This record gives sequence, structure tokens and C-alpha cells, in this order.
Amino acid sequence: MIRAILMLLFLLAGCSTSQEELMLVDPDASMLSLWQQQSSGSAALLDARAQLRRPPDGPVAQPDANTIRSQFPHLPNPDMVLYVFPHLNGNTPVPGYSTVFPFYTRPQYALPGERLTQP
Repeated sequence: MIRAILMLLFLLAGCSTSQEELMLVDPDASMLSLWQQQSSGSAALLDARAQLRRPPDGPVAQPDANTIRSQFPHLPNPDMVLYVFPHLNGNTPVPGYSTVFPFYTRPQYALPGERLTQP
């Protein structure tokens, strides 16, 4: 009985809270102004991060994809082909079908010098 009374009191206390007491910000404020108020201390940091520390000398040097592929080649991922025979699922006939399962769920890479020939 005491448990039921306590639960009822908690429910009534939760319902007695007004929306105005919960909202501590101006209801007419935009999301941009709220974000600027919250991040006012870090605005200078964001501006500094937005600027480049040094101008690039030319196009951004990307690692040569062929070099990476030759150093870390994909290992072969053989597939296992299974045939599911015709069967019943409850009273519903299911025709036979083939399905393919790769041995690895994601690509496997060889270490440098581990694989000498390309597949």
C-alpha cells in the first residue's frame, strides 16, 4: 500500500512541472544564437583551426595507390558455393537455390614481402 502511494506521489510530482521552469533559455532564440553563446570561448580556437598553418606548395601529395597496393596486396578470398535442396517451410514449398559464402567477412591484406605474385 505504501509503495502504491509513493508511486502515485512521484507521478503527480512529475506532472506538476511546467514547461517554463524546464526551459532555461529564451524561447525566441534561434539555434545559431544558442550555439554561439555556448561556444563563445572556443570561437577563436575554431577560427585558428579553420586557417591553414602554411600554404601548400602545390597539389596535396596523396600516397601513390599503386605503391600501397604492391606493398599490401589483397589476399584471395575464396567463395564457398552451397546448394540448398528443395524443402518445405511449414506447409510452403521452397525451391532449391544456390548461395555463396565468402570465407572472410572483410578484405585480408598480406604483409610487405609476404606475397610475391599477384592473383
